[in-house]
Amino acid sequence: MSRACELTGKAVLTGNNVSHANNKTRRRFLPNLCNVTLISDALGQRFRLKVSAHALRSVEHRGGLDAFLLKASEAELSQRARLLKRQIAKKVAETASAAA
Repeated sequence: MSRACELTGKAVLTGNNVSHANNKTRRRFLPNLCNVTLISDALGQRFRLKVSAHALRSVEHRGGLDAFLLKASEAELSQRARLLKRQIAKKVAETASAAA
């Protein structure tokens, strides 16, 4: 699996180490990835995701995994997260139509 966040798409960046003598050598800036288990309220399941620390804060700020995925654009999500987003949207639509 690549070193990229499954929710925000944050991935490895490249740059230079620059010494005092101004020598430049290539280096990699790795994202702060955490393996976390997030709970979907709509589906009632737990999902293990590889998420950056910044994305984890965003998920909490938006009110959970369901709210984050419904608001996120599909372009930045991983394949698994896109599938999850579709399942959650379908379930939310079903519950909304049943309530009406």
